[in-house]
Amino acid sequence: MQPAEKDFQQLIEAMPLCILLHDAQTKEILWANRAALQMLGFTLEELIPLKAPDMTKHAPQYRRSIGLRWLERAARTGQRAIEWCYRSKQGEEILAEAVATLVHLAERDVLMVQFRDISREEQVKRDLRRFESRLHTFMQDLAEGVAVLGPEGDIRFLSESAARLLEGDEQALLGENFLAWCDDESRDRLVRRLQLDPPDRTPYSVHYHLRRRDGEWRWHHATCRYIEIEDDLVGHLLLFRDVTEQVRAEEARRQSERKLEYLARYNAMGEMAVAIAHELSQPLAATRNFIEGTSIRLGQQGEIDPSVAWGLDSAVRQIEHASEIIKSVREYVVKLEQAEQVVDLNDLLQETRYFISLKAQDAGVRLEVEPGAEPLPVSCEKVLVGQVILNLAFNAIEEMADLSAERRVLRIHTRAVGDRVQLCVEDRGRGIDAGAREKLFDGFFSSKVSGNGIGLALCRNIIGRHRGDIWAENVEPCGAMFCFSLPRA
Repeated sequence: MQPAEKDFQQLIEAMPLCILLHDAQTKEILWANRAALQMLGFTLEELIPLKAPDMTKHAPQYRRSIGLRWLERAARTGQRAIEWCYRSKQGEEILAEAVATLVHLAERDVLMVQFRDISREEQVKRDLRRFESRLHTFMQDLAEGVAVLGPEGDIRFLSESAARLLEGDEQALLGENFLAWCDDESRDRLVRRLQLDPPDRTPYSVHYHLRRRDGEWRWHHATCRYIEIEDDLVGHLLLFRDVTEQVRAEEARRQSERKLEYLARYNAMGEMAVAIAHELSQPLAATRNFIEGTSIRLGQQGEIDPSVAWGLDSAVRQIEHASEIIKSVREYVVKLEQAEQVVDLNDLLQETRYFISLKAQDAGVRLEVEPGAEPLPVSCEKVLVGQVILNLAFNAIEEMADLSAERRVLRIHTRAVGDRVQLCVEDRGRGIDAGAREKLFDGFFSSKVSGNGIGLALCRNIIGRHRGDIWAENVEPCGAMFCFSLPRA
């Protein structure tokens, strides 16, 4: 060993890294420091004559030719790294990270190989990969979703199960704003929690309504808490699940309870209607008798003034109409067989027009009646279907009562549609809210402050009893249209 090499050896002898010196030309081992000898278990005299197979794990990736090629490249480029598995004198396999560096000494060039045991690190990596694989499988099969949100609602972590619940791609959703998908009430509720300063570390539960990436609105229930995992993951951890079906079931249960309450109220109203109809029948009959008696007495005293006679006759007709309504309501409530007759829907509209015009005039509403050009025969209980027309028209008039004069227009028109006849009542009011459209004809729903929802429910029952359909829709530029159709006779 030349003096320059000895000086170099003394320099690296004190280094804690394991170091081997190879001849840059022959690749033979020239020397090893104390740390390398201790790790490999050889003395320097035992180590120097050894070749790669004598101190390397027997595996294809550690063949002598591969080791020589690595050293040769280091000699050409100046430095080269490799993962190499040494074998100690005792047969222990040592996975190492080795770096070969070309060093120019005065006498010759050498390759200094620095290596360190990475077996423990590799074991940790393998354990971590195994843990991550198990965690991924566990998270993938979870029914609940896991997400971490920042204070502004930005998604910082999302599990695969969470992406599935949101109907989106896991990577594509990262960084998106979770709050943007919630309705206003849910967003406000979440913001109050996310933006607490300092954050509340107490676990809490939250219920929110969210629109998935496919556009469908769903209900979620989440258990949340604030977390800080070093500087890598900071925010609110949400463990959430889809509870839409439970919410719908609960809403259906509440609706069933309301329907039962309505049916009980409806039954009581039926009993009251029968009693009231019975009590009103006699006063109406007596009133008619008095009017007819008055007409007879006036006739006995001489010729009756035509206007007086017309007034008395009109009063009798109105009493007869009221009696027919009371009779029909009483028979409808007690579910007696009704006598249907074939009538022209246009004629029925004309008969109700007088009563509609009176209410419209009082409310300052302009009435436009457009009967169909052809006869529209239907088989129906005339008084009940007439009452449906009145209910729809009166509702429309009330809807426009507080609008400007130019918008207070009520249009009623009839027409034939295939084998059915149709009547529509159209107003220029505020229209129908999207959420209310499906509930309009429920007996316990009303958009009026003082309404009980009975009117439209009765209309639906009457039209349904006549094998017809009733519906409502918005019209442009404003207003709503209520229509019913009946089979053509």
